[in-house]
Amino acid sequence: MKKKNTLLLPGIISIFILISVQVIIIRGMWKQKDEMFNLRYRVFSQDALSSMYRRLSTDGFDTARFIINGYSIQATKDILTLRGDSAIAAKKRDILAFVTKALIQEQDLSAYLSNYFERIGIDKNFNFKIVVNRFDLISNDSIIPVYTNEAFANRRANPGTPRNVSSMRSPSEILVRADRIDRDNYRLDFECLIDFSDKQKKILKESATSLSMSAFSIIVVVIIFMVTFRNLMEEKRLSNLKTDFINNMTHELKTPLSTITVAGKTLEMPQIRTNEEKILETARLIGKQSVHLNQLINMILEISMWERTEFQLDKKTVDIEEFMNDVIDLFKSGGGDGAKITQKYNFGEKKIDLDVVYFTTMINNLLSNAVKYCDGDPEIEIEGFATENNVSIKITDNGIGIGKSDQKHVFDKFYRASTGNIHKYKGLGLGLYYVKRIAEAHGGDVTVSSKPGKGSIFTITLPN
Repeated sequence: MKKKNTLLLPGIISIFILISVQVIIIRGMWKQKDEMFNLRYRVFSQDALSSMYRRLSTDGFDTARFIINGYSIQATKDILTLRGDSAIAAKKRDILAFVTKALIQEQDLSAYLSNYFERIGIDKNFNFKIVVNRFDLISNDSIIPVYTNEAFANRRANPGTPRNVSSMRSPSEILVRADRIDRDNYRLDFECLIDFSDKQKKILKESATSLSMSAFSIIVVVIIFMVTFRNLMEEKRLSNLKTDFINNMTHELKTPLSTITVAGKTLEMPQIRTNEEKILETARLIGKQSVHLNQLINMILEISMWERTEFQLDKKTVDIEEFMNDVIDLFKSGGGDGAKITQKYNFGEKKIDLDVVYFTTMINNLLSNAVKYCDGDPEIEIEGFATENNVSIKITDNGIGIGKSDQKHVFDKFYRASTGNIHKYKGLGLGLYYVKRIAEAHGGDVTVSSKPGKGSIFTITLPN
């Protein structure tokens, strides 16, 4: 696991760096798009104002100025007659509300901007806003302050701040103009703003291609990384399996060879040469080990051949129930190791086409595994049944079982289920691979269901 994490960590760091760079690029691009959007509408707004001056000789606020001027005369008289701070404060709020309302309702600029934007082919859907920064009443050269907003006051306190910058403005608002009106009866500073509430959507639409490419590149890199990492781990797993196979094969081959070597030296002993019974016993031992050695070599050679060519089956039509009985009898007589085997068939006199040699080997491998991987007395139950299209053979044992994580690999070449790094049972990891290949060569399949300590069920399915 530590090695796996060591391999995974650099890839994760690389992906994190890539995503971080993409986020920085996207944020920069978004900021640039936002600034370009604002600049575009500021430029077009100024063009619209210039056009309005040229064509109509007005900035659109002539009526509003006239109304506010008349109102200011009366408002000055009213406020001078008031006593008490609360009454004066209430009157000033009423004055500010009236001035703001007059600027919004009695102006022609918003309609002209909308028509101008429509003529040049850009979005004309905006909200027109007026922000009053300062309003003072003037009476006999004396100034009565009515309202000054905080942002405007700060700007006056810091002359270096541009006049068209307002700290109260939201990101969706764009300044059209900032104006100051000095009349005999009032002094007014205000700003005209256009507000695009869906500006973010517009920028997103403009940036959709770039954002899609960035997201696509991240997804592609992540997929490539995952595929590469998976292939790397698979190669590592196969390498470990091959190493285990070589070690197991060496052990499996050395065992009969060592036995044959010892038996050969035994026959050279003078006391053995005069004992015919010992000679025969030793000869049988050599013969048995030679057969086992030959089986191992043949299995390795056959699997090597399967990797290069397809199966060459010599199929014959057989009565499946009769054939299964013969295979089980052969297994019992050939070293069933005292296994208790029960059979229950319901084939209905089905006859199928199969390769007798390969099919016998497949059943023998499953039965041998049931005996080998059992810590107690082996009990094997064999069931067979036929459907309209298939013949199924189920082999149930009371062995040690197979863990869930191992079940998906038990049919892989060289794979051997183990506990930790210890293989308790001998083998090359080829038996179940052999079984799977034979079943598939017959057009069928083999599956396993198992729980550790509860035994295993192998089900072979073949077409009729």
